[in-house]
Amino acid sequence: MKYKLYLSIILVALSTQMSIAQEFTKWKDSLNIVNKQLMYHQDSLNLHLNKAAINIQMEHWDYAIDEYNFVLGKQPFNPAALFYRAYAYDHQKRYKFARADYEKLLKILPFNFEARLSLALVNQKDHHYTDAYDVINHLVEMFPDSANAYAGRAGIESERNMYDVAIYDYGEAIQRAPDNTNLYIARANLYIKLNKYNEARNDLEAAVKKGENRAALREMFARCGK
Repeated sequence: MKYKLYLSIILVALSTQMSIAQEFTKWKDSLNIVNKQLMYHQDSLNLHLNKAAINIQMEHWDYAIDEYNFVLGKQPFNPAALFYRAYAYDHQKRYKFARADYEKLLKILPFNFEARLSLALVNQKDHHYTDAYDVINHLVEMFPDSANAYAGRAGIESERNMYDVAIYDYGEAIQRAPDNTNLYIARANLYIKLNKYNEARNDLEAAVKKGENRAALREMFARCGK
């Protein structure tokens, strides 16, 4: 039995590695095609954006940033280049630069949901907690019907150990996206932290009812006394 279990684990791991390798090969092939096109169209901003997007997929952050720098040198307010350069900076933990790009983008597109949410999260990672909370509060005010806005604020509140208000915001998010099992699980985790095991169990059962795999939640159920 143990041998079969180990074999199953190994097969899953090998399958995952093969899938990752195939994906990487696909992006590498795409990169080669774009590089060939750039040989004949060196000033094409679309090709540079495409190359940067492929570098993002391959997690080659420095190369992606170089491409976005080229585009922004030609078009300083290109929204795609600003957003994804900030995204690359974020992954490098260069939060100061990511914040500057998101703020510049929001001056162009003040109602861009993704940029405002990303700015709040960057501020949170960079320990600019007051700024993060101000930005996320503004986002909720701008998009009061968005489950993601409430969930984003709940995530920031959770990291600051503001569990009660985070639970409230997850509740608001669930009202707007009742089939999103991640919201129930996130709220259940907070209930567990507050030793509210019945409420946590109810959320976990709701997530299972909505399609979540019960086995994947076994540990959380155990923490609830079940």
